[in-house]
Amino acid sequence: MSDALAQPAEPGSSAPPEPNAVVAVLALAGIVVSLMQTLVIPIVPELPELLHAEPSDTAWAVTATLLAASVATPVVGRLGDMFGKRRMLLLSIVLLVSGSLVCGLADSLVPMIVGRALQGLAAAVVPLGISIMRDALPADRLAGSTALMSASLGVGGALGLPAAAFIADNWNWHILFWVSAALGAVAFVLVLLIVPESKVRAGGRFDLVGSLGLSAGLVSLLLTVSKGGDWGWTSGTTVALGTAAVVILPAWGWWELRSPQPLVDLRTTAKPQVLFTNLASIALGVSMFAMSLVLPQLLQLPEQTGYGLGKSMLTVGLVLAPQGLVMMAMSAVSAAVTKAKGPKVTLMIGALIVAAGYALNIVLMSEVWHLVLVSCVIGAGIGFTYGALPALIMGAVDPTQTGAANSLNTLMRSLGTSFASALAGVILARMTTDFGGTALPSEIGFKVVMVIGAGAALLAFAVATFIPRRRHATPQPPADGPTKPTEVGAKA
Repeated sequence: MSDALAQPAEPGSSAPPEPNAVVAVLALAGIVVSLMQTLVIPIVPELPELLHAEPSDTAWAVTATLLAASVATPVVGRLGDMFGKRRMLLLSIVLLVSGSLVCGLADSLVPMIVGRALQGLAAAVVPLGISIMRDALPADRLAGSTALMSASLGVGGALGLPAAAFIADNWNWHILFWVSAALGAVAFVLVLLIVPESKVRAGGRFDLVGSLGLSAGLVSLLLTVSKGGDWGWTSGTTVALGTAAVVILPAWGWWELRSPQPLVDLRTTAKPQVLFTNLASIALGVSMFAMSLVLPQLLQLPEQTGYGLGKSMLTVGLVLAPQGLVMMAMSAVSAAVTKAKGPKVTLMIGALIVAAGYALNIVLMSEVWHLVLVSCVIGAGIGFTYGALPALIMGAVDPTQTGAANSLNTLMRSLGTSFASALAGVILARMTTDFGGTALPSEIGFKVVMVIGAGAALLAFAVATFIPRRRHATPQPPADGPTKPTEVGAKA
């Protein structure tokens, strides 16, 4: 097809971007969006009272964000490739600000769910930012910049928890969302002023059928995985949604393989470098969730259990906060290793560090400093892996597909996290100990989850060994330079 020509650049985008400023602004946008992951955690136990609803209903304030993010990430990534990555980045931030304002005004369940869903629709900011870096930055800056952008996912989540806990403990809970709206507005203005629009466009027609099919399949799958434990794994709703996912997703794949301009180029996704990177990402998603589930519970459970530490949510946030700083620091080390040895080696090193962190957690879990050490070790491994994944993806796909490809990789990690949530929930619900007539997760249950986290990291390492080695480890910008328009034909 010849209708997939590069689109005109945005007015005023001809001046060469200042790399440091572009990287700083995009990383800030990533941190702001990742704050949404932990924003409501401190108030989850109080949501039924605050929103005058049942606990099973208020859980949708978390589930809605997950579903919206999973649906929006691949769709917005593809739209960015077609119509402008910066344009879609700005739209994503607008959705985040809008969702924050809705939640800031909410006093009942429905507006809270709507606002949280709008916040989830902004999840594509990080993969879009990475794709913009590929188009706008010099080749020698890509490894470090993309590693920092990827690390912003974990940095925002780690730093956001203590900040959210402090605000919730001292002020009205609505202020959480007013602050997030203000941060989003700042990020929007900075992106508008500093980040250039990419001139690498795929153009063409948007695959509406493919986007609807993928959205329906993902929602069915994620609802089955995330809510099956609450509804009952053999309930009619769970079985119906699971069946729908099994039917819809293969049908969607059939459509994508026959579409002249698919939402997701499955032939590109089947390339060994992309395929094994995405499979490793699923395993890493499983591994990373285990820590975010185990450590907060160990810190908060009563000391009388013999393994709980009896700490407040604010203390939990402060214990986990150093992890975000370690991830940011490791992004530079990750970039150096990638330049020297390639992103495959970086990914394998990171997976081994994560596995070592879980092994450490199995024997060190009785003191606060034990958990600080464990979270920092695991954070270091995550910093390595987050830096390697986008480099591997962009090293294997065409510049016109980076938004969709990075978004799909982000989705793979989210799927891994969802599977881990369901699995860990089943384990901790079955392996319990009686505490004053209340069933609490047992110490051995937590250790089993840690073993699964370590095993998933080792699985990611094993999968990464199948990634082909490439002479050029760092993705290259278009041959005509990052600021020169590029014409690209559509791929069948």
